[in-house]
Amino acid sequence: MPSHPDESAALAIQTPAINDRSLAAGLAYAMGSRVSGISFDAATGLLLGKVRGGSDVPYSTTAKLVRKAGGWSCTVGVCSCPVRKDCKHVAALLFSAEDNPATRLQLLAPAESTRLSRQSAPPELADWEQALSPLIASPGITPSANGTPLALQFDVEEPAPHFSYTGRRDPLRSVRQLKARPVIMGAKGKWIRGDVSWSTLSYLNYRRECNEAHVEWMQEFLASHTAVANRQHSGTGLWLGLNTYAGKNLWSLLSQAQKIGVALVHSRGSEPVRLAEEPAAVGLNLARFGTGDDGGLELAPTITVEGEVVDPASVGTIGRPAHGIFLVSDGDALPGIASDPAITLAPLESGLSEELLTFVTGGTTLHIPARDESRFLTGFYPKLKQTARVTASDESVELPTLAVPTLSLLANYGAHHRVRLHWEWHYKSGNLVTAQPLWRHPGDHGYRDDPAEARILEGVGQPWDVVPALGESATGGWGTPRLAATAELSGLDTLAFTEDVLPRLRDLPGVSVDTSGEIADYREAEEAPVVAISTKATDSRDWFDLGIVITLEGQPVSFAALFSALASGQTRMLLPSGAYFSLDLPELHQLRALIDEARSLQDNPGDKDAPLQISRFQAGLWDELAHLGIVDEQAAAWRESVGGLLEGGIKGLPLPGTLNAELRPYQLEGFNWLSFLYRHGLGGVLADDMGLGKTVQALALICAAKDAAAGDEAGTAPFLVVAPTSVVGNWEAETARFAPGLTVRAIGETFAKSGSDPAVAMAGADIIITSYALFRIDYEAYAARTWAGLVLDEAQFVKNHQSKAYQCARKLPAAFKLAITGTPLENNLMEFWALTSIVAPGLFSSPKRFAEYYQKPVEKNGDKAQLDKLRRRVRPLMMRRTKEQVIRDLPPKQEQILEVVLNPRHQKVYQTHLQRERQKILGLIDDVNKNRFTIFQSLTLLRQLSLDPSLIDPSLSGVRSSKLDVLFEQLADLVAEGHRALIFSQFTGFLGKVRERLVEENIEFCYLDGSTRNRTDVVNEFKNGAAPVFLISLKAGGFGLNLTEADYVFLLDPWWNPASEAQAVDRTHRIGQARNVMVYRLVAKDTIEEKVMALKAKKSQLFADVMEGDALTGGALTAEDLAGLFND
Repeated sequence: MPSHPDESAALAIQTPAINDRSLAAGLAYAMGSRVSGISFDAATGLLLGKVRGGSDVPYSTTAKLVRKAGGWSCTVGVCSCPVRKDCKHVAALLFSAEDNPATRLQLLAPAESTRLSRQSAPPELADWEQALSPLIASPGITPSANGTPLALQFDVEEPAPHFSYTGRRDPLRSVRQLKARPVIMGAKGKWIRGDVSWSTLSYLNYRRECNEAHVEWMQEFLASHTAVANRQHSGTGLWLGLNTYAGKNLWSLLSQAQKIGVALVHSRGSEPVRLAEEPAAVGLNLARFGTGDDGGLELAPTITVEGEVVDPASVGTIGRPAHGIFLVSDGDALPGIASDPAITLAPLESGLSEELLTFVTGGTTLHIPARDESRFLTGFYPKLKQTARVTASDESVELPTLAVPTLSLLANYGAHHRVRLHWEWHYKSGNLVTAQPLWRHPGDHGYRDDPAEARILEGVGQPWDVVPALGESATGGWGTPRLAATAELSGLDTLAFTEDVLPRLRDLPGVSVDTSGEIADYREAEEAPVVAISTKATDSRDWFDLGIVITLEGQPVSFAALFSALASGQTRMLLPSGAYFSLDLPELHQLRALIDEARSLQDNPGDKDAPLQISRFQAGLWDELAHLGIVDEQAAAWRESVGGLLEGGIKGLPLPGTLNAELRPYQLEGFNWLSFLYRHGLGGVLADDMGLGKTVQALALICAAKDAAAGDEAGTAPFLVVAPTSVVGNWEAETARFAPGLTVRAIGETFAKSGSDPAVAMAGADIIITSYALFRIDYEAYAARTWAGLVLDEAQFVKNHQSKAYQCARKLPAAFKLAITGTPLENNLMEFWALTSIVAPGLFSSPKRFAEYYQKPVEKNGDKAQLDKLRRRVRPLMMRRTKEQVIRDLPPKQEQILEVVLNPRHQKVYQTHLQRERQKILGLIDDVNKNRFTIFQSLTLLRQLSLDPSLIDPSLSGVRSSKLDVLFEQLADLVAEGHRALIFSQFTGFLGKVRERLVEENIEFCYLDGSTRNRTDVVNEFKNGAAPVFLISLKAGGFGLNLTEADYVFLLDPWWNPASEAQAVDRTHRIGQARNVMVYRLVAKDTIEEKVMALKAKKSQLFADVMEGDALTGGALTAEDLAGLFND
């Protein structure tokens, strides 16, 4: 009984491929006597039988058995049932075979070893001999002698007589058919069909031991026929038709068959099928028949196989489309003795058309009458010559020489560097020249030597790579370009064609070039272009016409054409004379950029026809223009007002004797610069570092202006000083100290509230001092007066160009406007534009154009070039010096961060609120503007929690403030040592907590915040008293204070704007300070304050970027910044 390999039984047939379910069903079938007709061939191992299943007809079942050491094993079983393989019917056959007596004897018989033992064993080969034997074997595939050989048998079927009920004839049946089938060597040494067919190849080796290489070759032959031809081979067909054999690998397969021993045999004779080694030659032959008008030309098909001419009528084609032929011929035999016919197979040359093969194999001979001979030779012969081999075996037939194409180019040159090109083909036969278009028109099937044309065009190459207009798309749209039949070139294209393409075309074989018209003398200029610039006065006081003239070798160069060429990325500029020069010059690109900038700053930047102008405030722009060319002519007013700024020859007003102060050298330099601007009506920004005496420089200017206007009634107008409310008193005191000769009026309330007449209140004053709020409210009153100048102190108050204060400052009629600020910008470049648009309205254009030209490239893209350009533009109208640059005797400032570790209770309260606020805020930062109030409310809450939990919840007063503890540890020592300290906080509530603790510790102090009414008295109390501590809110004391009496500064809560902190520190680190200044920043660890410090370091670069630095970061708080504050 069959078993699995792990079971052991002497007679058991092992069945590793059959599953248990099939074995159980097979056993039931065997016991039910459903198996009959069992036969077993021990030599081949094939076990055959019939098994009754569910069908009316018994299934034919075959099992392949292999003898192994433990007995027999069934390697595979094949059945005609739907399962096909290793089914229950195979199992039933195996069970029944073991029970069948005759089969059982065969299974138990020993292997045929006796006969083999009688044969002498071949001598064993040495190792070296075994290794080298394959190397010295005959090359190619060694025919395998294992198994019964197969052969491919051929037969030729002649077409049947024409008969059809429908009147139509099958095209395949009307021609000679070549067919093939597999055959096997019979017992008598002859090729027989046996049980071999195309349909049995897949399981042929289950029936008998055949040569495996031959079987595989037959399967590949069949696959190439059916798969490539896209058809299914009928399983019942004995023969394969080769007329439709589409696989072009047929010839390599036939060659391989000879190597592996697959014989090619004829079904009707003993002659083998011959395979030609060389392709058959197919052609047409011309000969003459008859004489005179009764004669003519005879065109007959010819086929040559291996040098022998064969009868075309005996030839059939192989493949569709045809790639080979077959023919039947009589074999070699003695005279008078019949011989078997022979079949010859030959591949065809490539490139033959189906129509030509049909004509040739038809064997038809055409007769061309003498009257049509000339028409045939001139009209048909050239076309036939392109598709077929045409010969003339008759010497009386003279074949004409075919015309050779020449590619002709006509280049017609015109004025203004224009040239029209036309390409066509010229075919010359004798003296006759026929012109053909460059590309065939649709439907044109006339004679053209297409291969020769293609070779010539290939030599021409791709001139459209040099001049794009020389190419066109073959499809009229996208696609591979080709040579354009006609083209019109101008300008640089004409230059490139004449200089680079035309000389090469003249040297090409098969190309003829004719030119007409006058070709310009194209040459590269030996000199560089010269740029001359000039200014001319206009009706506007501040604007001058800007003239720019470019010449080359004395010829003017079109300004518009040059800039258009630069804008379009051209590399050369062509002049009317034919001279050209390279545009790859940095100065030309810089010139274009400067002109574009000058035009963009005008009131009508989009009007290209408007005259180019430049403002007196654009001295930096003029300076760069002057360096690019020759200054041809300057208006006197321009030279006087701008020249001094650029050439260092500033001539200001004399230093006034009425100034009660000795100016330091840098302050004297500032005074000269300010007075120069004042003389010429140019505004500016005095942006010295905090504490360098900006106020005294401005007072010196006002004194000098008054002295210069003495005796000039029109020049006795006062100066208007606008400052923060907290600084108005400081200006009044500084004026009394440094310029006692000036009459000062400080406006402390609105004219409506005081009930005074503005004219009366300001009469006789040299300086009117007011706050930004009062200036805005009473603007009409101030605008009604004539002013010698407007001074904006702490000018960052007008940094918002949409605010009312900014608009009033810009509109106020004053010939001179000065902005004084230590921080001309804090958050973004638009704040800087706001200042310059007030004091130098012609320097930059509208805010929109400034944002596009400078702000976006610098802040968003980090454009270093635009940042450098901005610095160059503002430098003539802005003066900035730092303490480190100008004051050698100022004591050093030391800054230190005191890290505050929150006590456990303080830390727990902070973390609880942090988690809640983080979840809320991270969902809102996608729209910062819409949710700004909520976001900053959460920021403020977390900052206050870092200081003291009771600031947000009075019930948490029992939680000690870690920051207060650290602060008073520091205060205890410095107070004991006699130092004095300024303590700043943005939160007056926390200052109140500090104040309460100071009272508890019995430490004297002064206090100042925004609600303090007697500000000046409080400041003087600290300056003149002995209180060691001054509590100041950051907003109230960030500017306008001079507190050099203190040498310690404590910043209790950091914020992202570094300018606010810097101003607070500079209250004490300024001129007059004789001691080292210590600055302590108290930062709570693991709180939002640490994030704020990191953000502040990033933001602090913005000011340095524009003024002197190289970094490019900066800007207001963004969504990314806010996310960083709340993320871990």
